[in-house]
Amino acid sequence: MRGNELLTIGELAARTGIAVSAVRFYEGKGIVHPIRTSGNQRRFLRSDIRRISFALIAQQLGLTLPQIAEELGKLPEGRTPTSADWARISRGIRKRIEVQIAQLQRTLDDLDGCIGCGCLSLKKCALYNPDDRAARNGAGPRFILVSRKVALGLD
Repeated sequence: MRGNELLTIGELAARTGIAVSAVRFYEGKGIVHPIRTSGNQRRFLRSDIRRISFALIAQQLGLTLPQIAEELGKLPEGRTPTSADWARISRGIRKRIEVQIAQLQRTLDDLDGCIGCGCLSLKKCALYNPDDRAARNGAGPRFILVSRKVALGLD
């Protein structure tokens, strides 16, 4: 196959290791954008192999499909992205992952300080909530949810 040929949906599925139905799913989510032939058949650019591969990897990293589509929307359409294009996206994803790691570390620290502390004293407990004062801020584990919002820069 020459570098400028378009791929059928079956060829794209085979090259990415996913089912044809998954290619359609990713199309519906805005991950890939096929070209339609005069017979209304889907044809894909070879660069769509990387777009789907990126989506598969990004999902493993915890990105949602809308986040993945947003990141891929930053790439040029109609040409294979360059290493500079991918590096730009990588920097943004790296920041997201670093925030997630920091949140996970805080959660581990809270977990060790709570379940593993053995203090058996509500006077020392970091999560102690006398008279349910945290309920003023909403339902659920407010101390944890608020620290998560702060870590994600949402507060």
